Amino acid sequence: MDSRLRRIALLISLLFLAAIFVVVLYTNGLGPGQNREAMQTLTESESGEEPVVLEGQIGNDLYGWMSDDDFFDISREEAEQNALPGLSMIATSVEKDLRIKIVDEEGYPAEGEFFSVVLNGEDVYRDLDRDGMIYVADLKAGDYQVTLSEMEGYTVPSSPMSVMVKARVEYVAIGDISLLIKTEEEVDALAEDSSRREEPAAGSEPTDIRIGNQARFGIDVSKWNGEINWDKVKDAGVEYAIIRVGYRGSVTGSLIEDPFFRKNVEGASAAGIPIGVYFFTQAVTEVEAVEEASMVLELCKGYDLTYPIFIDTEGAGGNGRADALEVDTRTAVCQAFCETIRRAGKTAGIYASKNWFNNRLDISHLPENYVIWLAEYGDAPTYGADYHMWQYTSSGRITGIEGRVDLNLSYLELEEQSE
Repeated sequence: MDSRLRRIALLISLLFLAAIFVVVLYTNGLGPGQNREAMQTLTESESGEEPVVLEGQIGNDLYGWMSDDDFFDISREEAEQNALPGLSMIATSVEKDLRIKIVDEEGYPAEGEFFSVVLNGEDVYRDLDRDGMIYVADLKAGDYQVTLSEMEGYTVPSSPMSVMVKARVEYVAIGDISLLIKTEEEVDALAEDSSRREEPAAGSEPTDIRIGNQARFGIDVSKWNGEINWDKVKDAGVEYAIIRVGYRGSVTGSLIEDPFFRKNVEGASAAGIPIGVYFFTQAVTEVEAVEEASMVLELCKGYDLTYPIFIDTEGAGGNGRADALEVDTRTAVCQAFCETIRRAGKTAGIYASKNWFNNRLDISHLPENYVIWLAEYGDAPTYGADYHMWQYTSSGRITGIEGRVDLNLSYLELEEQSE
């Protein structure tokens, strides 16, 4: 290569290096006319004085990013998006038991995982059916520490939760009962809902008994009555309606809301018909009766009730989980339900047939302030004790309701039980 070519190659190399130098200067904010003070600071540091690190820069150390803890920090929003979902626990005790619900960050049950908890650092209990609920029975009364075991893919509380296991049932509504309430879409409703009464014997019921001077005429309804035109019902002379809130499943014992409950309550109220409610029980303990009453109170929030809240105790075709209860146990169940309702400031009552009041319940052990709703079909009751409402037929006909409907007379004078 001749000297001329060498000079051209050298000039190109120098221009290339100069371009790189300019790019570096601009990158660090030290280009011509840019941040002269910063250039002066760097110059002074070369002369032996203390260097000054400029805000937002690593300085002249090309490897400084390796020791910068914040260099790879992501935004708070990105961090929240990448964080694992958090879990928490809700625990309640009614009597020598503990119900632990695992919920997500929005308070919904965390289902589909085999969660486990540890009580007092020793005993482990698992959610084998993966419904987000762990029930522990037969515990000694006292204070417990509940720890949610770590679960891959979730963040669990770092410290245990303190909870007191009660020694005796207190007939107080359970605050988180909504976590136990199911819809019919979640269960086998055909098997669980055994509350529909059998067909009565032909000619055993009157077709219609209307109001005397001291009685009001009303109906009771549930999903079995289907869609109801409440304006027509009002025009037909119905003065009140007792509406089913729900039922406990006869097989699994699940708490299930009647699918027509809200529609019926709102429809009757809009038509100006005073309402009460009832719940078909399959409780086998006082604890379960408190659960049932708690469910009714929860679902009735915001609705004005004029008539009582009733527990409906009757047979479930012989196969119901509560059909074979002893008299004392069934009586205690009814009392636990009614006391829970009464202590919430509502009027409580018991619905049963003449046979059940006489043979399946010990009415002498129930407080006199409970409303008695008697089911006895015929022209006049033959029940020998006091009653406040009388269901006299299940074969009534009312304009606005397709098919048969239960008809009742009430001798009550009640004030509205609003929230």
